[in-house]
Amino acid sequence: MATSPTSEQLLVVIDPVARRTDGESVRIAKDVLSAGAHAKVCLPEGPEEFARALARRGSRRPVVVGDDRALVRAVSLLHRQRELAGCALSVVPVGSVLSVAQALGVPTGAVAAARAVLDGVERRMDLLVDDSDGVVLGTLRIPPPVRRAPAPDPGRPWLRTAQSLVRTLVPAREAAVPPLRPARLRVEVDGVTLVDLDQPVEAVSLTPGATGLAEVEVQPASVGADTATLRAKGRTVSVSGADFRYRADARVCGPVRRRTWTVLEGAWGLTVPDPG
Repeated sequence: MATSPTSEQLLVVIDPVARRTDGESVRIAKDVLSAGAHAKVCLPEGPEEFARALARRGSRRPVVVGDDRALVRAVSLLHRQRELAGCALSVVPVGSVLSVAQALGVPTGAVAAARAVLDGVERRMDLLVDDSDGVVLGTLRIPPPVRRAPAPDPGRPWLRTAQSLVRTLVPAREAAVPPLRPARLRVEVDGVTLVDLDQPVEAVSLTPGATGLAEVEVQPASVGADTATLRAKGRTVSVSGADFRYRADARVCGPVRRRTWTVLEGAWGLTVPDPG
């Protein structure tokens, strides 16, 4: 049974990557949103048009149809325009990179996510902002996880042959993935040193909490025996040392020698399903 649109005004910004990768999910999301609200649909062709569409939204609530990268782009733009506080953002996850949206509580099915846009509630969340004004929505990891090639499909022998040919043609220096080595980093939480340069570390992670504090975990490198994970919470986290890269949401950033992240409590709002 069809429902009448509500009086709410939506600006539905459909990321071009989503249109190319999963046009059917995009169509379903657009139909559900248009049936349930007064929706203006924008089809930007690139980042500049994406930014202009958000900037010209007026009183319409923005809805991003796209993957994690599109969601992060929208939050970044609204943060830099200092408009996050008065804006409840919505997202319909479409694409191949959806782990951030899923971790934030957004359904990954097109119908369920679109219904959550129409019937859900706003959830205010903390935001990590670095000293270059970049934003982090989910867990940040140092060093970034290594992407590994998928195992060949045993049911498609031609694929194994093609992969073998590619490995033959690509020089070994380009195909090889260097092993991860322990890093020497200084990690400071609210000005207090959690680990210093004299202690090699295997990994560092930062996660925005729900109380204005970031959750920090440092895994020291084992030296003769297992070393316990170090944990702390704080509003400001600084990492420094030799050049390092980090993965924040859907991006790998760096190399940098120092970066500081600050928690902005309840800085942004996302529409999620109503738990009631």
